[in-house]
Amino acid sequence: MKKLLLLVCMKAVLLVFLLASFPATCAAQKLAITLDDLPQNGGLPPGVTRAEITKATVAVLKKRHVPPVYGFINAKKLEGSPDGAEALKIWAAAEPVGNHTYTHMDLEENSAEAFERDIEEDEPALELLAPAGGDWHWLRYPYLHEGDTLEKRHAVRGYLKEHGYRVAQVTLDFEDYMWNGPYARCTDKKDEKSIAWLKESYLKTAKEYLTLDQEMSQQIFGRNIKHVLLMHIGAFDAVMLPDLLAQMKKDGFKFISLEEA
Repeated sequence: MKKLLLLVCMKAVLLVFLLASFPATCAAQKLAITLDDLPQNGGLPPGVTRAEITKATVAVLKKRHVPPVYGFINAKKLEGSPDGAEALKIWAAAEPVGNHTYTHMDLEENSAEAFERDIEEDEPALELLAPAGGDWHWLRYPYLHEGDTLEKRHAVRGYLKEHGYRVAQVTLDFEDYMWNGPYARCTDKKDEKSIAWLKESYLKTAKEYLTLDQEMSQQIFGRNIKHVLLMHIGAFDAVMLPDLLAQMKKDGFKFISLEEA
């Protein structure tokens, strides 16, 4: 009996030592949520507005006590869209905003000079929306494309540094935008069976992608890093956000701000 107790004690001491030696494997995985393509992404179900989607999204983030979530804006989408303008007002009253270029321009398909002009065209809307003292000098590259040549990459990076921008990089992404259009079509057809499948596949895909991205970061850095998740604001995203946040929390994620990440 004494030998058994001694063996149990030795194993307990060894376990404590191992846990202390590898804190990264036990610590909560820190993650900042960001949303792209404001004020709109994907189709709309019948009778639903962009403003309603935004209000619902903000309400979930506040209820779950998620730290400030940057929404990256393409101001071109506001033209001729009172609903889009109202959606952005609702967002900016609750959450910070950042620059996603005026037209969602692809740097790989355009010159550095054209891309820089597109950044500048987005700024008046950001200045109007951001609260006094709010820091909107964050850029999210559309398509995450930073240039197809080193010359473009270096030119835009130099421009951003000169104008006080920081780059909102991305380490986690599960292509959530792909569900918004199908959800709108299924809702229009009142296809509840397909909607149920969309909900199941959304959460399953998120879990698989986030797990894979974490494994890749471990291979690259050899440790846990602070992650930045790319999402979008759409009708289905708003419906699924409570379940997604619950699943991520269950999987060991702790939500932080973009600045901390």
